[in-house]
Amino acid sequence: MNSDQVLHGRDGVGEVSGPPIQREGHLRQVHTTQRVEAGAIALLSVATVVVLYPPWWWVVPAAFLVFDLSVLGYARSPATGATSYNLVHNYAAPALLGLVALVTRAPLPDASTAAGVLASAWAVHVGVDRALGYGLKMPDDFRHTHLGRIGKDPARDSSNPPA
Repeated sequence: MNSDQVLHGRDGVGEVSGPPIQREGHLRQVHTTQRVEAGAIALLSVATVVVLYPPWWWVVPAAFLVFDLSVLGYARSPATGATSYNLVHNYAAPALLGLVALVTRAPLPDASTAAGVLASAWAVHVGVDRALGYGLKMPDDFRHTHLGRIGKDPARDSSNPPA
């Protein structure tokens, strides 16, 4: 299955029409939009901690790389690694924790603060990763993401030697 089939499906549902160059331009625009959105979410999440939990601002940078422990699944296989990475690198859990923070604010203020700070730190991490182009992983290769390939492509690099 090629990357176009992964992005659009074999049945063509959601496929961008037009010649390949036009399709690539549309995909690039969509990927750029997703990256800008992710950056905005990261900034909003930092602002949330600074405004709502000022004594706890330091947790955001301190916890930043903790979420990347999810790549340890790659020690088993690319598919396991992609699954563990994708479970951590999405907005569902931070959103759920944010909801817990809101619901528990009055009865359990300490738990609410912990949930809110963790939710914000987690959303910052996911947002920064996405803004930098590190998307959700495909099961075939760490470098294959929903935002395109990351890193240098050895095949392309060797076919275009520097002048």
